[in-house]
Amino acid sequence: QVQLAESGGGLVQAGGSLRLSCAASGRTFSTNTMGWFRQAPGKERESVAHITWSGLTYYTNSVTGRFTISRDNAKNTVWLQMNSLKPEDTAVYYCAAARNAYTTARNMGLMTVGYWGPGTQVTVSS
Repeated sequence: QVQLAESGGGLVQAGGSLRLSCAASGRTFSTNTMGWFRQAPGKERESVAHITWSGLTYYTNSVTGRFTISRDNAKNTVWLQMNSLKPEDTAVYYCAAARNAYTTARNMGLMTVGYWGPGTQVTVSS
């Protein structure tokens, strides 16, 4: 059974940092683009950052320069380092794996995700 498990969410003050982790089990995703999405209350789920198996990355404009995505293919793990957090970053953050090996960091989206984690809450207080 394929599972993605996020950890590292929590409550932090504005300007603080959090590091999210996503561990995959049940199969290897070493050739699949992985990513982080988020969903705030009353809003649609949106892309945050994606990373290919070779390390090419994509970031949505609102997190560029503040967030860093990374991965270790041997450990089947993806991380999201979040710095200079803002209250508008408050959301449930989801780890995702592309359905196949053809999805790039730039074209990864909701329709190309094949696997989702259950999500982890990130709350940034002002």
